[in-house]
Amino acid sequence: MLNICLAVLLLFSLFQYGCYPQQRKRVSNSIIQGVLLEDDRNFKDLGQVREGELVKISFVILNEGDRALKIKEVNTSCGCTVAEIGNKILGPWESTNLDVVFNAKGYSGQVKQFIYVSTDSLDMPTIKFIIKADIIK
Repeated sequence: MLNICLAVLLLFSLFQYGCYPQQRKRVSNSIIQGVLLEDDRNFKDLGQVREGELVKISFVILNEGDRALKIKEVNTSCGCTVAEIGNKILGPWESTNLDVVFNAKGYSGQVKQFIYVSTDSLDMPTIKFIIKADIIK
């Protein structure tokens, strides 16, 4: 019965989306395009992290637009996460690093933290980056 349900779901998705690979829609001056998925470039799974450990990671921000992109500010969801941007103005096809430090002190189990990058882009004024970790003692 489960196999039949899965086959029906598969057929429905093929009819709805087609058999062709889905292309990301190009949006002027966007940093990250498309839907946020856990394998996208704005998500990092840190795996197992010891409680109290400091973890440093970087995201790359790329201006895929045809005009300059201004990064207004960077905020995090918690004081345990600090984020710093390399360059605040990116010309077309220029990139910069978003350096993030996560402090696992006081945490245990599954944790998700968010980094918000505010830009002057009308298409995507706020970009959300996510880090996930499994904190162990």
